[in-house]
Amino acid sequence: MIGIIDYGMGNLYSVSKALERLEYDYFISENPEELQKAKGYILPGVGSFKDAMEALNNQGLTSFIQSEVKAGKPILGICLGMQLLYEESDENGLTSGLGLLAGRIARFKGVTESGERYKVPHMGWNVLDFQQSSPLLKQVYQGHVYFVHSYYATGTQQEEVIATSSYDVDVPAVVGKDHVFGTQFHPEKSSHLGMGILRNYANFVEKGGNRDE
Repeated sequence: MIGIIDYGMGNLYSVSKALERLEYDYFISENPEELQKAKGYILPGVGSFKDAMEALNNQGLTSFIQSEVKAGKPILGICLGMQLLYEESDENGLTSGLGLLAGRIARFKGVTESGERYKVPHMGWNVLDFQQSSPLLKQVYQGHVYFVHSYYATGTQQEEVIATSSYDVDVPAVVGKDHVFGTQFHPEKSSHLGMGILRNYANFVEKGGNRDE
């Protein structure tokens, strides 16, 4: 059973409908006591990093998530939810994140080194380039996925970047460490490739976060 964490800033509908199509059991809750019944979590997100962390803090979900992950439960952050897994963000002033992955969230510069301007936010379909093996990529083939974001993870650990996508810089697009995972794109909106990643995560949760199975 997957618990979708509701803190008031997530695209709950599309994520829940994707899990329904995959025929995996889930529930949506903002209550830590209820969420604790889940075997693993999905942390969706749209909007501002600062506002999202304020919401998580106010609802007692920050310490809950950190404690559950420390206890070994898997988590998948999607879009802003992925960014929240990191140590901090400079969006609207420096804000501390969940600290489950090493790195900082920074804004696209909007200008290349040669002085050419490019559009921010990064919006639309872009190629996913696999960098290393992961439970999320089992029987999944490289292709296009759907992005909507103005910020991306920087200062990341190489061993924690599973796949990248190029948008002036190499954007960490799938990240992971142990049982902590994130996708900068929206897998639930990314056709067969994205649904394959969600399926793999759900299987990972059902197996108790065992990478060897």
